[in-house]
Amino acid sequence: MFESTSINEFDNFLRENPVLSKNRQNEAHFSQRIRPRRNRKSEAMRGMVRENVVTPLDFIYPLFIFDDQETGKQEISSMPGTFRHSLDSMMKEIDESVALGIKSFILFPKVPDNLKTNYAEECYNPNGIVPRALRMIKAKHPDVIMCTDVALDPYSSMGHDGVVKDEKIVNDETLMQLQKQVVMQARAGADIVAPSDMMDGRVAAIRDALDSEGFTDVSILSYTAKYASAYYGPFRDALDSHPGFGDKKTYQQDPANGREAIVEAHLDVTEGADMLMVKPGMPYLDVILRLRQETKMPIAAYHVSGEYAMLKAAAEKGWLDEKKAVKEAMVCFKRAGCDIILTYYAKQVAQWIKDEGVF
Repeated sequence: MFESTSINEFDNFLRENPVLSKNRQNEAHFSQRIRPRRNRKSEAMRGMVRENVVTPLDFIYPLFIFDDQETGKQEISSMPGTFRHSLDSMMKEIDESVALGIKSFILFPKVPDNLKTNYAEECYNPNGIVPRALRMIKAKHPDVIMCTDVALDPYSSMGHDGVVKDEKIVNDETLMQLQKQVVMQARAGADIVAPSDMMDGRVAAIRDALDSEGFTDVSILSYTAKYASAYYGPFRDALDSHPGFGDKKTYQQDPANGREAIVEAHLDVTEGADMLMVKPGMPYLDVILRLRQETKMPIAAYHVSGEYAMLKAAAEKGWLDEKKAVKEAMVCFKRAGCDIILTYYAKQVAQWIKDEGVF
């Protein structure tokens, strides 16, 4: 049993050398000059000293497109609120997004199986869905920034990012196809090409192809650190681009590796990349921070389909406050060092910002 003790014995104010004293208003006072909470005392104060703010200009909005004008749009079951768009539906989505302040978009095509081949020739068809979409968008919105995905997998009968021979993805023959693809995209109006294939030497090959055709102003956003991740499943559902055999571990990076991203970043910058990307996003914030410490180049994070789907599923179950969780996710990218965020939440966040102000 503890003996009863007078509360006065523990009263700091009654000690000979109290830790706490009283100020002139007779309130408890601890002598410390530095009080970080002073900068958190109100929303206005927190806003004034806030280190990172998310705006619609930070976003590149990914759009899935397909060649079916009658259908209009199809919701992707594993990505609630995200759709495959016909070209007409795509234009409506872009109109609404531009009105909310989003200025940058990237297109991902769902290609019919009958157009898929091992060498992915459809990827540089000037009348394919991507160049037609680019021309439509640029005719109505000439000032928006249009990015294009550079890889063979949406067009490949093998479901891989490169040409396949003897069940191996061959690097240098793939580069030749990528060169044709980016030139076609630039001719159709692409402002930025974004190689996601992870072939060695791709940035140099793409830069040479663009420059030789006079497209020196077309930028390269390189998927510098694209990991062989389990978070891509819903994206592959959206495009029907699952690998036809094996996996993508011989060209995408090992999730266990961080230093390897630095090697890739130095190579990409040397070869002519204008911006660097890390994919996925939230599980690789440490990689984003490492790149930020290594380079002054603009850095993008891809908040991928699996990350989006997890937030949507938890929100639908009532396990998370969706708006607060998404806000935290977007801010964490900026805090880690990102300048650009690719996210399927772009339009929704832009609407929240319009409704509520600073996000």
